[in-house]
Amino acid sequence: MTNAVTLKENREFRRLYSRGKSYVSPVMVTYVLKNRRGQLRFGITTSKKTGKAVQRNRSRRVIREAFRQLSPQVKPGYDLVFVARGRTPYVKCKEVRDAMEIQLRQAGVLE
Repeated sequence: MTNAVTLKENREFRRLYSRGKSYVSPVMVTYVLKNRRGQLRFGITTSKKTGKAVQRNRSRRVIREAFRQLSPQVKPGYDLVFVARGRTPYVKCKEVRDAMEIQLRQAGVLE
């Protein structure tokens, strides 16, 4: 995952929410938008609907690990935001990775 940069600023997340294309599954939501920087950038969000701090942290860990496994196949030049849903903290990493792979294929981001 050395080729990916993390999104940190609120305006970057808001830009993806408003202009990006979303892909939904029961486990997570993915927002995709092409950027002009030529590098892969990603962010992870979890809301309080996901659960308390332990569940939110697990959701972020599971999503980060799934993205780490898929990141070598992702084309550079895109901004991605992964949003955890209510089921995310209760599923295995493989299920999250499978859902993420399907969403990224639909977006045309995987090589």
